[in-house]
Amino acid sequence: MTAIRMQGVRKEYGAHVVLDGIDLAVAAGEIFALLGPNGTGKTTTVGLLTTLIRPDAGTAVVAGCDVVRDSEAVRQRISLTGQSAAVDDALTGVENLVMMARLSGFRGRTARARAEELLTSFDLAGAGTRRVSTYSGGMRRRLDLALSFVVRPQVLFLDEPTTGLDTRSRRDLWDVIRSLAAAGTTVFLTTQYLEEADVLADRIAVLDSGRIVASGTPTQLKTRLAGATVELRDPHGALLHEIATDGTTAGVRAALDALGDAAGDIGIRRPTLDDVFLSLTAPASASASEPAPAPASAPTSSSQPIKEPA
Repeated sequence: MTAIRMQGVRKEYGAHVVLDGIDLAVAAGEIFALLGPNGTGKTTTVGLLTTLIRPDAGTAVVAGCDVVRDSEAVRQRISLTGQSAAVDDALTGVENLVMMARLSGFRGRTARARAEELLTSFDLAGAGTRRVSTYSGGMRRRLDLALSFVVRPQVLFLDEPTTGLDTRSRRDLWDVIRSLAAAGTTVFLTTQYLEEADVLADRIAVLDSGRIVASGTPTQLKTRLAGATVELRDPHGALLHEIATDGTTAGVRAALDALGDAAGDIGIRRPTLDDVFLSLTAPASASASEPAPAPASAPTSSSQPIKEPA
């Protein structure tokens, strides 16, 4: 079953073409990562799929509903969590969740029970009665995701969800995202951290200059670049010398012979997602500017659909 499908989607702002005929499909229940340099259309793509932006051409269907003709139905089936946590610092964690539950149609004790359930699911039970202003960055992001799940969405859009988090908090959030996908939610992720996409995503698409230039599993993308690099590093890990090879035994042996008796630690590095990204995207794209989507009513962790609980 397909959760997201875009066909021939085009979006331009004046003479600036942001999306130039995008085609992609995301299967239900998978974690899908959209990568690309700054200004190449990632934010516009998310805005379009979440009904913030209307396409100039093409079609986009999310959770079985057209984003233009059935925009309200799309909003009832999705949730969007942006780069900044949409939580109220003056309230406690449980108060944030109870407030969102009431806005989403839960009543009385049912709202409180849903809040407690989510605090446990997102590993915040011990901090539920604390004001959010005392939370760490990772805790705030988990609470933000919990708010998105007061009414469980079919599709969750995460726009650079771990920006600004430390390594431990980022990895904790990865575990949460995996558990959401394992429970059946489709996750559409944009990120600047290529390791994050490599670790989390079932499939990845690379967007550059408004076009999808490659897609596949992380392994499939990395196998696009053949070979291996023999590296010589000093005892502190600093790179002293590197020699690219074709990845064969003979190629690696030749590189080792070329290094001779040079002092240092020798290692072999296979192509990474960073290498793939750099090979696929144009350097000039990094300086491009992507117009921000116009303000609009949209489903976010602070704007859930009004819906009676089942």
